[in-house]
Amino acid sequence: MALNHLSNFGGVYKNLHIPALVIGAGFVLIALILSVLLILQHLRSYTNPSEQKWIIGIIFMVPVYATESIISLWNSRFSIICDILRNCYEAFALYSFGSYLAACLGGEERVAELLENGANKQLGKQLLEEEEKEGAPHQSSFLDFFCHPSVLGKDLYTIVKFGIVQYMILKTLCAFLALLLELFGVYGDGEFKLYYGYPYIAVVLNFSQMWALYCLVQFYNVTYHRLQPIKPLAKFISFKAIVFATWWQGVGIAIVCYFGILPKEGKIQNGIQDFLICIEMAIAAVAHVYVFSAKPYRFLSVSEYGKVTSLETKTKLKINESSEGRPASVEQEETHAESPGTSITKSAQDVVLGSGEHVVKDVALIISQAIEPVEKGVTKIQETFHHISFGSDKEKEPKVEVDEHITENVVGDEPHMISSEMEIKTGNLH
Repeated sequence: MALNHLSNFGGVYKNLHIPALVIGAGFVLIALILSVLLILQHLRSYTNPSEQKWIIGIIFMVPVYATESIISLWNSRFSIICDILRNCYEAFALYSFGSYLAACLGGEERVAELLENGANKQLGKQLLEEEEKEGAPHQSSFLDFFCHPSVLGKDLYTIVKFGIVQYMILKTLCAFLALLLELFGVYGDGEFKLYYGYPYIAVVLNFSQMWALYCLVQFYNVTYHRLQPIKPLAKFISFKAIVFATWWQGVGIAIVCYFGILPKEGKIQNGIQDFLICIEMAIAAVAHVYVFSAKPYRFLSVSEYGKVTSLETKTKLKINESSEGRPASVEQEETHAESPGTSITKSAQDVVLGSGEHVVKDVALIISQAIEPVEKGVTKIQETFHHISFGSDKEKEPKVEVDEHITENVVGDEPHMISSEMEIKTGNLH
């Protein structure tokens, strides 16, 4: 009976594959057109590079998701490779969103300064309240990140950046690990079994993603009043809907297939996930047109983001040919404003090279911060072993005792040494 149901569903799936592919391709085409046009608008009005390069990184997430989903829907053999590329870019998009928020606040140094000033004010209020209550002064702890993140100051931004970068690193490593396990036949995509790698990778990525998103939420809670000009709530919802909803959507489909509600054979669950993502990316592209619009960057003042150049021209004017005087000279100065970054070629180059350099620097910084406690621990262990070995060497050294006996004869006021005996005693070596 179950076999008949499976075969019937498989036949229905095969019959629906072509219509689903056509419908999905239509939605993907809409997503690509809207996203590419929006990216070109930002590149053409590239007046604020520190913000717009991260906006372009976020917007480009839609074409990546849509293209890989339609390819995977077309041929299920490419599903693993498409998932790897999609996961890697998802990690970069999350990093881009965090960097965009920092850029809107004036850069990393300005963010650290704002958070530190806010922490000092908050701690001052708490000290006054504790003095009135005659209690012990407040000391910062890790629990403050969950309960009172504003009191952490610039350490809050360090924790947030670490939370985002760790997800970017783990997401990339787990994606390539999934490919390696798939080549050996032990990945088991959608299989919740102990001898497959899928459930373990899913748990690690789920925890890492939730921690990264929670760090962003805490950062938003502390800085939302300063981010009001960019309407951050709409941006948070649109971005988290892509990252968070698509992930849990895939896990939900895998659970449904695991309990037998839908069959797992023939990559059916991957096909359903890819088809839904194709539709969702078209909706996300429409949302991005309004949420990450390029209009605010078209009307920025030139004095702040551009430069004014002048061009002097000299023209000789001869009034009358029969005139004996010298020809008159007319000087003319033309002034025009130049807006930087309006060339699409230069703008795209800045997006790729500028953001790439920033990512590499942050990843290296986070890795060094993570390795530093390990290095300190190893150094302490080495020092402990050194002290132990040095102490044991001291115990093995022979003990030398020197006794000296001097016999003197005093004649008058001057002493005369008659004899001197020296006895040396050495301890036994163990």
